[in-house]
Amino acid sequence: MTTGAPPPSRNAPRSRLRTFLPLALVAWLILEVWLLTRVAEATSGFIVFLLLLAGVVAGSALIKRAGRRALRKFQETVAQQQQGITPETDRSGGNAFLLIAGLLLILPGLVSDVFGLVLLLPPVRIALARRAERSLERRMAAAESGTFGGAFQQARMRAPDGKVVQGEVVREDEPPRPEGRDDDPRPPLTP
Repeated sequence: MTTGAPPPSRNAPRSRLRTFLPLALVAWLILEVWLLTRVAEATSGFIVFLLLLAGVVAGSALIKRAGRRALRKFQETVAQQQQGITPETDRSGGNAFLLIAGLLLILPGLVSDVFGLVLLLPPVRIALARRAERSLERRMAAAESGTFGGAFQQARMRAPDGKVVQGEVVREDEPPRPEGRDDDPRPPLTP
């Protein structure tokens, strides 16, 4: 396996995301089921079914609308570039957050529907788009400053136990070169 990153240490601390994401997903699922059962007890199971169906229909329509909007924006951008005009950037949060809102509406559950509806508000989409843009700029600046430790420049072969294996590449498909030819631009082979 060729990799530029050091092997994972068995004693390395886990990231917070890897630690808490499974717990957060389980808590979210339990909350969704609990809330759906409470609403079903207060009203009826048919009302809960209609709420879930409305979420699926609204989310599907939203995803379809966002997809058409993205296609239209792409076609406009291509047309502007062909005319030599620099296309303006979309600061309204774009279609990505509309697609995420549609997916949240499609997911069964009332909490995800509330998050999807909140994501439809333009000020929320704009704020999230700005935050995502700043985060991306910080990560790009960190990548340019070399914080990856030259991982893409120094690839090493590592054994399964994580030790570096020293060696050189020998190509089997090249015909052997005669030693001592002056017209050969390649350096002579060394044992």
